[in-house]
Amino acid sequence: MNTPLIKTCLSSSIERYVELKRALGREYCAEYRVLQRLNTFLADLEAVDLTWREFEKWSQVQSHLTSRTRRRRMQIVRNFCLYRRRSERSCFVPDSNLFPAPSQPVQPHIFSDAQILQLLKAAARLPVGPRSPLRPEVFRLAIVLLYCTGMRRGELVRLTLADYDPQKRTLLIRESKFHRSRYVPLAWDVIDELNAYLATRRQRGLPVLADSPLLWNCHGQGRPYTGAGLWQGLHALFQVADVRKADGMVPRVHDFRFTFAVQTLLRWYRSGIDVQAKLPLLSRYMGHVSVESTEYYLPWIPELALAASNQFCRHYGAFVQPLSTGGRAS
Repeated sequence: MNTPLIKTCLSSSIERYVELKRALGREYCAEYRVLQRLNTFLADLEAVDLTWREFEKWSQVQSHLTSRTRRRRMQIVRNFCLYRRRSERSCFVPDSNLFPAPSQPVQPHIFSDAQILQLLKAAARLPVGPRSPLRPEVFRLAIVLLYCTGMRRGELVRLTLADYDPQKRTLLIRESKFHRSRYVPLAWDVIDELNAYLATRRQRGLPVLADSPLLWNCHGQGRPYTGAGLWQGLHALFQVADVRKADGMVPRVHDFRFTFAVQTLLRWYRSGIDVQAKLPLLSRYMGHVSVESTEYYLPWIPELALAASNQFCRHYGAFVQPLSTGGRAS
C-alpha cells in the first residue's frame, strides 16, 4: 500500500479492495490514488457513508478535468462500489449512464518505413551535452527497439545491460504488466544496433556494468531515462522529423507498439503463414495474457485487409465462382 489512508467510512473497504487487486497481479497505483483522494474528500466532509449526494459533490470537484479523465475516475469509484456491494448489499453504486459521454478512441498511427528512416536521421542530428553525451545513440536505439520489438515504453526505460544476452540474442523484460517477465528474441539487425551502441559506450569510457541502465545519461550519476523523459525526447523528434499522423498531429510513443503488431501480421500474411496459429506467439512476445489483448493492437487497416484477402484467395479462390451475368434467375 502507498500512503496510509485517513480513517473514514470507506478506508477499510478500500484497503481490502486494493489488496485484492494487487494479489491478482495488478499494480493498481493510479486507481489507488483516485480512491485515496475520494477517501480524503469524505473525511473533509465528515461523511458517514458514500451516497449519491457525496458522490455528486466529489464529481463536481473533478469538473476542471477532461470528460475522458472524469469518466475514468468515476468508473474506478463505481468498480470499487460494486466490490463493496458483495458484502454490503445496500451500499450506493453510481449509475454509469450519468457519467460524461465516452470520448472517441484515439486512432493508432502505423509508422511507414520512410517515417522510421526520417526519425533515425533526426536522431543522428541531436545535440549532445554534458548531461546527455549519448543522446543521438540513445534515441536511435530507442527507436530501433520500440519499432522492432513492440515493447512498452516503461519496459524499455527499465532495461539494464544485464538484461541483454548477445549469445542467446534476447532481452529480458522483467516484472512488467501483471508482474510477468519474458524473454524477447532479437533479429540480427537489432543485435548489430545494440552491439554498436555498447561499443560506443566503451570507447567513451562510460559505464558498462551489468546493473547500468541501457538508456543511459549522466543525469543523477548515470540514472536511466524516465518514461516522461523518453516521451519528451521522442515527441521532439517527431516534430523535427516532421513525422505526423493523417490529422496533422504527432504520433504517440505507444504507436510503435501498434506498428510492430501490424507489421508482424503483414509479414505473416505475405509469407503465406497461418496467422491464426501464430497469434498466440505474437501475444506471448508482446507480454499479453491472452490473444484478445493482442487483437486491440491490430486495427483493420487497408494493408491488412488486402493481405488477408490475398491469402484467402490463394487458399480458397478456386472454390469461389463469380455470379453469372448472362442469364436471368429462374
